[in-house]
Amino acid sequence: MASEVKIDPMTVADYDEVRALWMTIRGFGIRALDDSREDIARFIGRNPTTSVVARADGKIVGSILCGSDGRQGALYHVCVAREYRRQGIGTRMVGYCMQRLRDMGINKVGLIAFTRNDVGNAFWKQIGWKQSDVNYYEFVLNEKNITRFIGEDQ
Repeated sequence: MASEVKIDPMTVADYDEVRALWMTIRGFGIRALDDSREDIARFIGRNPTTSVVARADGKIVGSILCGSDGRQGALYHVCVAREYRRQGIGTRMVGYCMQRLRDMGINKVGLIAFTRNDVGNAFWKQIGWKQSDVNYYEFVLNEKNITRFIGEDQ
């Protein structure tokens, strides 16, 4: 069991350690498209107070990317290292993020959990989150895809 767990705002300086943690999480979706150091730096720059890390025993043992579009909040890459689970760390981190969002006047927060992420889905259900009936769509903004909509001349 961890000695003391400290919850702190995430900074870009935490990136390498957080990414290493992400890579240990089964059922997680880390993408080169938007999880690079530069992408995370941009995310934290837009949301400087809402993302969080949990530290114990001299290392980062949990993290959440949290942000808002001004209307609703979103949680990304919520994780706790396997050996530190079931100690309330995830719940404390989520509480931290939700409080920061409320401080900003945000009234709703959502997240995406991959279907294959059994541990993550069990966690969300356990702490009272409800699964939505919304279909999630995405579109990669690369040159080829954008050209399909705006044409080559624009």
